[in-house]
Amino acid sequence: MRTLDDRIRRIAPPWFSIERARRSQRILASLVKEVDELPERIRTVGGADIAYKGDIAYGVAVLLDFPSLVVKKYAVSSIKVKFPYIPTLLAFREAGPIIDAVKKLGQFPDILFVDGQGRAHPYRLGLACHVGVVLDIPTIGIAKKKLCGKIGPFKNGWAPIIDNGEVVGAALITKEGCNPIYVSVGHKVSLETAIKLTLKCIRDHKLPEPVRLAHNIATRIRRSGL
Repeated sequence: MRTLDDRIRRIAPPWFSIERARRSQRILASLVKEVDELPERIRTVGGADIAYKGDIAYGVAVLLDFPSLVVKKYAVSSIKVKFPYIPTLLAFREAGPIIDAVKKLGQFPDILFVDGQGRAHPYRLGLACHVGVVLDIPTIGIAKKKLCGKIGPFKNGWAPIIDNGEVVGAALITKEGCNPIYVSVGHKVSLETAIKLTLKCIRDHKLPEPVRLAHNIATRIRRSGL
């Protein structure tokens, strides 16, 4: 049975190490802004997700009109995976295809919803933060599972996620009878605004439309190819 070190040596570039990735992670985490730097009027929102077929990662970015949530366009990037799956270092595996797909849209959305964690991450740098800082755009992390912290008491449909005394995100109930989703700051947005925008992007599913649509496109492409 291969160890983690074996998997890293097998597919990662020779210069890669977990220690080096952690250093990069700390630097990027220090650059995250948890304040609103958004247009006065939001006209577009985006969604990003990724799917795998073998060692190929398909990054998908979709651009929607806001508030109608009508799809304007989407873009796909297929990249051979260069990093193994390492818990809490997922962004080093997934950020590249997503960043490339967002760039292929030809315009940045006013805010991008990323299927993954933002600040609600043990190292405060989930995929949404990584993508937001690298592209220097507002991002929100949307996750279906909690990665760290404990959930506080619910009030008005949401509860804080608290990790080591710090509020790092929110457990948000978007549909009655469904488990909450986990919302956190990615970059250039406050948690309060992230919650409000997430709710404005909910339609018939518990996930916000930008993420749901990006996921559906990524799944379809994984099954059929580009």
